Amino acid sequence: MAKIHTQVIVVGGGMVGLTMGLALTEAGLSVVVIDREDPKVALDQGFDGRASAIARGSKQILDGIGLWPALAAEAAPITDIRVTDGTRAPRGGLGRASALFLHYDCEDVDGAPLGYIVENQNLRRALAEKAARQDHLILLAPAQAARVTRASGKVTVDTDGGQEISASLLVAADGRASPLRGDAGIALDHWDYPQNGIVCTVWHDLPHDNVAHEHFLPAGPFALLPLTDRTLPDGEGAGPGGARHRSSLVWTERRDLVQDMMALDDAAFAQELTRRFGDSLGGLRVAGKRWTYPLALQHAKRYGDQRLALIGDAAHLIHPIAGQGLNLGLRDVAALAESIVDAQRLGLDTGSPQVIARYERWRRFDNVSLIVATDALNRLFSNDLPPLRLARDLGLAMVNQAPPLKRLFMRHAMGLLGDLPRLARGERL
Repeated sequence: MAKIHTQVIVVGGGMVGLTMGLALTEAGLSVVVIDREDPKVALDQGFDGRASAIARGSKQILDGIGLWPALAAEAAPITDIRVTDGTRAPRGGLGRASALFLHYDCEDVDGAPLGYIVENQNLRRALAEKAARQDHLILLAPAQAARVTRASGKVTVDTDGGQEISASLLVAADGRASPLRGDAGIALDHWDYPQNGIVCTVWHDLPHDNVAHEHFLPAGPFALLPLTDRTLPDGEGAGPGGARHRSSLVWTERRDLVQDMMALDDAAFAQELTRRFGDSLGGLRVAGKRWTYPLALQHAKRYGDQRLALIGDAAHLIHPIAGQGLNLGLRDVAALAESIVDAQRLGLDTGSPQVIARYERWRRFDNVSLIVATDALNRLFSNDLPPLRLARDLGLAMVNQAPPLKRLFMRHAMGLLGDLPRLARGERL
């Protein structure tokens, strides 16, 4: 059996797990990342058709580990966010949007983008390419942690490929079903929403002008998020100069209706999109494959155990209503990496209970706040009760007409409030 000694083991090489590995190696630590997915499969265009919102603070984290230059050309800036509330019309129609709305404009803050939309495939590729260039990062994939032994002095992972890896700390970035969390006996608060998310890329005739649209409908939020244009050959329906305008669709729908929506052909599906969004971007067409996934809320009772720390979906899962899921995971990375690096520089045990406790104290309030806020927003807006509809519309209008309050909400969504780790502040580890 091949034996490897490293400082930190990360199980899970997705977007959060591999970012964790890179953050630590950039600070001089050695890391082994174990991922069950074959990299060729994970980087295939059909593996993950989603796009992620990267808040300003998260962009600074990615910049701090040297990843952003590889993403910048494919990152669509968000300069405006327009939030509207829809109503259900008689006889099952979707009705019109309320005249009351909320508009976030980057000029109300400092003129820089509020955030960016990056396709997950591009983020995965940039992470994999950078990881391959690191001298102190070993990526074992496809591989699984077949046996984990956590003791007072170290943690050991035996893989199904015959490696025995020892380290001071084990980081669980192994997703919402986290086997490591389960093996540690860490309980969950869990709630299944009666909703599914439908995601795909959408072509449209008119430019989006870097505006993110979120339209609240009785079944849940319906969002079109700006993506970078694509240049296509002549004769394929492209606009001037060969450009085709694109947005990422995140459509929350009642679970009992989702399969019917997914069964529609592309033309009928596009008609349903137009019914919900309108024609402000011209004609809408589906670009490629559609995905659907169930929505849930969950939160780990603890973020750690002996020689173990949870990050990302292994620690928390929230509704996509505000696009904050990946941002929470990246802030987990920044806080845990800083806790580990600070301990290492002081000559302390990087897997000690004190390091894990510092990380948990740091992250729990932010995560709980977003969990509560997104759950409340989804419950408030995913219905068509007249009293609630009136209350939420007045609330949107009130925030829109109160610049100080609106700026506060904008900075929170940008990931620039609270006790931020150095990476999230734009500083190096």
